[in-house]
Amino acid sequence: MTDSSGAKAAMIEISGLRKDYGSVVALHDTELSVPTGEFLTLLGPSGSGKTTLLNLIAGMASPTRGRIVINGRDVTEVPAEKRGLGMVFQNYALMPHMTVSENIAFPLEIRKVPRAEIRRRVAEVLDLVRLPHVGDRKPKELSGGQQQRISIARCIVYKPDLILMDEPLGALDKKLREQMQLEIRRIHKELGITMLYVTHDQEEALNMSDRIMLMNARRVEQIGTPDQLYFAPRTQFAADFIGASTLLDATVAETGEPALLRLSASESCRVRLHSAAPVGTVGKLLLRPEALRLVQNGQVTAGHNVLHGHLDNTLVTGATSKHFVTLDNGATLAIQELTDPSTTRLEPGLRVQVSWPPETGRFLEN
Repeated sequence: MTDSSGAKAAMIEISGLRKDYGSVVALHDTELSVPTGEFLTLLGPSGSGKTTLLNLIAGMASPTRGRIVINGRDVTEVPAEKRGLGMVFQNYALMPHMTVSENIAFPLEIRKVPRAEIRRRVAEVLDLVRLPHVGDRKPKELSGGQQQRISIARCIVYKPDLILMDEPLGALDKKLREQMQLEIRRIHKELGITMLYVTHDQEEALNMSDRIMLMNARRVEQIGTPDQLYFAPRTQFAADFIGASTLLDATVAETGEPALLRLSASESCRVRLHSAAPVGTVGKLLLRPEALRLVQNGQVTAGHNVLHGHLDNTLVTGATSKHFVTLDNGATLAIQELTDPSTTRLEPGLRVQVSWPPETGRFLEN
């Protein structure tokens, strides 16, 4: 669905939404707009407010104030069962006495869909989740990943405008989680249904989302694409929570392009500032491990920053290796590189340099 300008209309519009439990704030005033067909992930640590927000949208909790509009309809006071939403949970919620086909058909039966149409739709979604052969089985005869796919099939069979998923992969092992991430993403792209997904797993959010809504302390920290949150975090919390990072104490010593940051009495570096921070501004220098290079014998690329320290340890994880270096100012950072036998054999304690181009660092004010 698009508006008159050709842009996608909003499936969810939230304004001034807040939830209090007595004197405890469960969700601070929140604004959110989700375009039709988007995959938006609510990401954050436990207690950040992401599940509270999901429950308010689902109608499983009532807001203290604010407004919720879904597909152009104000549902703020509408009961959960009348909002027309699909829900997928971590615990599958399949009925053990029913076959897989009966489980999927159940939402259609309570909507009094004709039997021939039910059979057609059940077969259709079983094909979509790539399990056309399990219709006659009971849920206990399926693996965890298969059960989760069936719970998704049951959710999409009645074609809801919006699907809400609350930690749906939390009970699966790492390999199966990765497979299911790809499956959910594929289903989303094929159907074009708007999906709102809750997780505390940042890798999962980066892998699956069109946009991520990062939450902290029961309020929105930052909303953006995975690339925006990873490469251009706006706060120190976002930088630390999304991906691996090193945050070094820094002070703006000179403005300009690039600017000069003072890290300690003897160490400084150049970065491109992303705000008009004046000289004397205190904050953190964000460095991502894949942007850093371990340097020996002073062979630093012209124009790159360099810090000095000694090698603590090297971990080889297959195609990539991580070097852990303690800088002369006492800070520790990690460097991630493609595995190279010439560096994996370096002895701990060796004097080394760490180098990176100015454009890959980011200064975040305190």
